[in-house]
Order: sequence, then C-alpha cells, then structure tokens
Amino acid sequence: MKTRIFISEGHLIDSGVMSEILNVILSEGADYKVLSFEIGKVKTEKSKMELLLKCKTAEQLSVVSGRLTALGAYEKGAVEAVFKPAEKNRCVPEDFYSTTNHRSEVFTGGRWVPVGSQRMDGVIVRHGDTLVCTKLRDVKEGDSILCGSESVRVFPPASDTRGSGFGFMSNEVSSERSSSITVQRVAEEFRSIKAKGGKVTVVAGPVVIHTGGGTALAELVRDGWIGGFLGGNAVAVHDLEYCFYGTSLGVDLKTGKQTAGGHYHHMRAINRINYHGSIQGAIDAGDLTSGLMYEIVKAGIPYSLAGSIRDDGPLPETQMDMIKAQAEYAAIVKDSDLILMLSTMLHSIGTGNMTPSWIKTVCIDINPAVVTKFSDRGSGQTVGIVSDVGLFLRALADNLAVKHS
Repeated sequence: MKTRIFISEGHLIDSGVMSEILNVILSEGADYKVLSFEIGKVKTEKSKMELLLKCKTAEQLSVVSGRLTALGAYEKGAVEAVFKPAEKNRCVPEDFYSTTNHRSEVFTGGRWVPVGSQRMDGVIVRHGDTLVCTKLRDVKEGDSILCGSESVRVFPPASDTRGSGFGFMSNEVSSERSSSITVQRVAEEFRSIKAKGGKVTVVAGPVVIHTGGGTALAELVRDGWIGGFLGGNAVAVHDLEYCFYGTSLGVDLKTGKQTAGGHYHHMRAINRINYHGSIQGAIDAGDLTSGLMYEIVKAGIPYSLAGSIRDDGPLPETQMDMIKAQAEYAAIVKDSDLILMLSTMLHSIGTGNMTPSWIKTVCIDINPAVVTKFSDRGSGQTVGIVSDVGLFLRALADNLAVKHS
C-alpha cells in the first residue's frame, strides 16, 4: 500500500468538509484511517483531523492527494516543493499543479510562501523568492513551474459564517427566502463595506435594463455604493436605448408594450454614440444626460464592457479583444470586497473564474439553474438569490436611500 498522512483544519463538521474528504477517498477506490480528531467545542473554535490515506498504487495516491489538497487538507511533515522549467511559451511540464481560487501557500526554501494573484485554473510560477499564480497563456520559456500538489496548502473560506453579515444565507440556492430580509442583509453588507472604505463591484447583464432595474442601479452608482462595473456590450446598449427612447429591446418600460419601430432603437442608440465618438463624448455634448452608463462615467468608477460574437455595433468602449477584456475584468475585481452578479450567466462565470474565494459573491437570477451552474463552476463561496433582478435592485436602492438620507 502507498500511504500519506494528511491534516485538515477548520469548521470541518459545519461546512461538510469532513464528509467530503472521506467521500473523495472512497469514491477513488482508496481507503483511510482516522488517526485523531479534535472537535471545536464552540462555534469560533476550529476542528482538526489527522488521517492516514491508503492507496493501491502511486498513481492513485497522486490523484487522491491532489483532490484532498483542493479541499484544504495538507500532508503532515512539510515536503519541499518541486519546480521544473517550462520548455516552451504557453507550455508547462505534464505534472504541473493546477490552482484553485482559494488562498494558497507552497513549502519552498524551508518555509511556507504565500501565492500572489490567486485565481483558479492557473499555474504557480516562481520568480526569485515570490510565487505568482499565472495563466497558462502567460507562461514563458524557462519559467520555473510548480509540479505536484504535495507541497501545497490551500485555505478554503470557512463556511460557518454565522457571525458575519451573511450569516442568514448559505451557498445553497433557494427561492424560499424572505425577499425583504435578503435585501436587508445585502444592504447591511453594503453599508459595512462603504463605512470601511471598501469596494462593491457589480457584474450586470441586459436583463437589469429589461426588468426596469437600470434606474435603481444608476442610483446606487450615483450615491457612491458601487466602486466597479463589469458587463457586456448589451447592458450598455440597452441602457442607452432606454435613456434616448424610453425602450429596451423596443419595449416601452412604462407601458410594457412594443413601440412602432422599436426593434431598431438599440441600433439608433449605437449610432448616436458613434456620432459623438464615445459615451463620454455624448455626455460632454449634452446628448446623454441620465442612465446607468451616464452615472458610471460621471462617477469615474472603473468599468469594462467585454464584447462577444453576437454584439451589434459594438459601442466604441466595448473591448472586443477577449484577452484584454479578461485583464480589465481582473484588474477591477482585484481589490473588491463584494461582487454583486445580476442576471448574466456568461459574465458572472467569467468573473467568478478570476475571483479569489475570499471575496464575498452574491449572484441574483430568476432562474435557479443559473445560480447553481455558477456555483458548480468552482465559485463555491457564492450566495445564490433567486429573484427578479429589477425588483431586487429597486428594493435594495430604496433600503439604502432610507438609511442614507
């Protein structure tokens, strides 16, 4: 038998991590023996488990060890990290370590060294005394790449958050929560972040405009609650359409009726912005005087509009180079305290893939499957709220306005 001793610490019982670790071992056809287990007596105390992993082959041991490492378990007795050079640009050794979005440390040079720029699906590159999480496409020939998971220790966020502002929710998706309490808790988190000078970043899809939530979101930007904005070409186009013509996808948002010729209002909006050269140009000319994009530009908060193959126009501000768009997104996400994701599966998942797990994330969508899929893609820290995004935003803006006035 091939064996290793692993240690796992944290809220192992409340979070379900203990069960997950044991299930992983058995599902891979391996075996284990719990050597010791210390249970935290109060909710602020962590538990600690030490177990002996038993595998039939070295290959099985490597596979199971990697899965346990991703769950926050680490090998007893520090193992010096192995680094190998990249033979080509964008190409790493076969046994490279693929990162999670959790805070990570690597044992190298006789000590645990933190990894910078943490994100999922990257590799760890050593630059002198520092370690950096790097996308595969950014690897250069000769870079020193971490191989194997034996020397890695990851720290998944504690799921027992009863003492925090998010204690009312778990990361389970449900439509059976009180909407007023949900809005109240999110509003409390907004106030806490603003009081300490923190940052809330919003990721929004065009549904925000279609459901009439654009005005409420614009109010949140205007009143200083939002510090960053991410979206696609569509959310900006339909916001501009509404500001110029009172419609979104040709539907009058006051009457709910399709307007004559409304089907090309979004193209007319793009044309007007093109005439001015940019959204900023339209504002400077006095043609654009309200709306979500107006407030974002006027507030001077960082924003990025990432393009796609289906975009009309696109707007001059839309970044059609996906590599550059990803970099813009990552830069805005980097110093966020909370990310509010509003009815956009594509941009939410994309943002989640570059977001460290210690950043609080709330995903709101009327479709439970969207929220579930987002969490399944690796962003397990996400709180899912099943709600009409327009109603949610209006309630949130009202709550913050009352407390703010």
